[in-house]
Amino acid sequence: MKEKDELVALIRELSDDNGIYGFEDDVVASIRKHTEGLGRQRQDSLLNFYLEDDRDKSLPLVQLDCHTDEVGFMVRAIRPDGMLEFMTIGGWVASNIPAHTVRVKSADGSYVTGVIASKPPHYMSEAEKKAPLDVSQFVIDIGVSSAEEAIEDYGMRIAAPVVPDAASFFDSTHDRIFGKAFDNRLGCASVISVFSDLKNEKLSVRLTGAFASQEEVGVRGATVAANHVKPDVAIVFEGCPADDTVLPGYQVQTAIGKGPMLRHIDARMITNPRFQRFALDVAREEGIPVQEAVRTGGGTNGSAISLSNLGVPSIVIGIPVRYAHTHWGISSLSDFTNGVKLAEAIIRRLDKDTIGRF
Repeated sequence: MKEKDELVALIRELSDDNGIYGFEDDVVASIRKHTEGLGRQRQDSLLNFYLEDDRDKSLPLVQLDCHTDEVGFMVRAIRPDGMLEFMTIGGWVASNIPAHTVRVKSADGSYVTGVIASKPPHYMSEAEKKAPLDVSQFVIDIGVSSAEEAIEDYGMRIAAPVVPDAASFFDSTHDRIFGKAFDNRLGCASVISVFSDLKNEKLSVRLTGAFASQEEVGVRGATVAANHVKPDVAIVFEGCPADDTVLPGYQVQTAIGKGPMLRHIDARMITNPRFQRFALDVAREEGIPVQEAVRTGGGTNGSAISLSNLGVPSIVIGIPVRYAHTHWGISSLSDFTNGVKLAEAIIRRLDKDTIGRF
């Protein structure tokens, strides 16, 4: 595995890249750079990026999945006063949105800083102060006073992608990394790390990395990618919402610093129980800390992959992320490294007969 400083640098670069659904170009460019020499690189029209190793084509195929997009916003309209009306991209809660800075992509490709603003309390009625928040109450203020200024001087336009403005950083003393888009740039860094670590190892399987687009709006990229890759099994890396600050201790299943999470079920997928048991046994035998979760909501690319072709045994290795789907997330580097170690240990033990038992 890479040195800690290299891993942190990789995660930070991917986290800081801008990329809501359909606009993942910057993320794909970074992935392309970091996977140079690790296999054959390809890209499709949805901005799915594929990395294929050069192992024997007769070996069973393991798809290593992640998604490149992040939650964000999109400009819907430009008001006469220059304020930008916007819509959410991905799952947001209205109370988490205002009073943060964002980056709005201009017509020339540069990014303009804006503030998500709402009516000041000084001008609100008592009824307005007590009313529930709604996204329609917010605008993005880039500091202009007219639509002409926003369009002509700042290059604003309809459908401009908007991402949270958060520069990642690492607290090495306490093993905590802070930043945006850990859902799912942590997964992207995981797939890159697995390919790098296993590049020269003799395996009984071959690998394809699928860096899928548009997960946050309905696993669209993964639906296409799975039918393109046609894997025999899949390992899905995901940045999963941590629950250690919102649930009583006995219910916590996705705490940061306690290892990656293997989910048995969520709203869109029942994990293949035989593959899941295999992964849990590998973790125990290798001494890799893991957490098990039963989720009533949520979903991952695994939902599309597991139902593709004639059905694909799939597991999800989730890296806990506090405050996912907000401007800032907090994760543990040890959870990331243990997730990579677990995936590598699983892959080393996979062969045709083992996969056939799933």
